[in-house]
Amino acid sequence: MTIAALAPAYAWIKAAHVISMVAWMAGMFYLPRLFVYHADLLRGSAESERFKLMERRLYRQIITPAMLATFLFGILLILTPGVIDWSAGWWHVKLAAVLAMTGVHGMLGRARRDFLHDRNRHPARYFRILNEVPTVLLIIIVVMVIVRPF
Repeated sequence: MTIAALAPAYAWIKAAHVISMVAWMAGMFYLPRLFVYHADLLRGSAESERFKLMERRLYRQIITPAMLATFLFGILLILTPGVIDWSAGWWHVKLAAVLAMTGVHGMLGRARRDFLHDRNRHPARYFRILNEVPTVLLIIIVVMVIVRPF
């Protein structure tokens, strides 16, 4: 199913999708880095409380709205006639990577809540490794969309 009325706005929808995706990814790269530093702080300290505030604002005011906007504009792109060749395989891989990125987003949300309630169980090393996952997923997504290898 496509919506013909979206075709004239294709370039604007694509631009909005890319802009919101960049904002989402910026936050996905930064939040685990905050967790790396937060994991080494004394629970209940003034510094820990400051990190909780920074993490909350980043997650709720930037990352989550940017993710939702990315989904919205992505769905509009899917509904635009001629954008996706449904017989091609690249979009399956992209969709899987986007779903994995959404899972990482959820993991970061859970970690944020754990820090908020001083229940973090992970060392800084865990968050250093987790910090690399969005980068790998972003590479997969971009290659699928730009190169469309299959």
